[in-house]
Amino acid sequence: MTTHQHSHRSTWVLWGFLLIIGSLLFTEHRLHVLGFLPYLFLLACPLMHMFHHGHGGSHHHHNDQSPPGQKSQGPVKEESK
Repeated sequence: MTTHQHSHRSTWVLWGFLLIIGSLLFTEHRLHVLGFLPYLFLLACPLMHMFHHGHGGSHHHHNDQSPPGQKSQGPVKEESK
């Protein structure tokens, strides 16, 4: 048996072992895992807020037309006639 065949067989044995152990752990500890899911949703809320609003805390407006180095005065209102 060559080294390549031996490593390929070892990989299949490892994946089979991990699959069996994973399924046994899930079936035996299903209530613990499913009981923890509401807390994962609560943890996901602040993380999503932090990473979905301006890439981690920088709240820059993309429609800012001020020159570099000058602060924007906010959105420009059009005059009504």
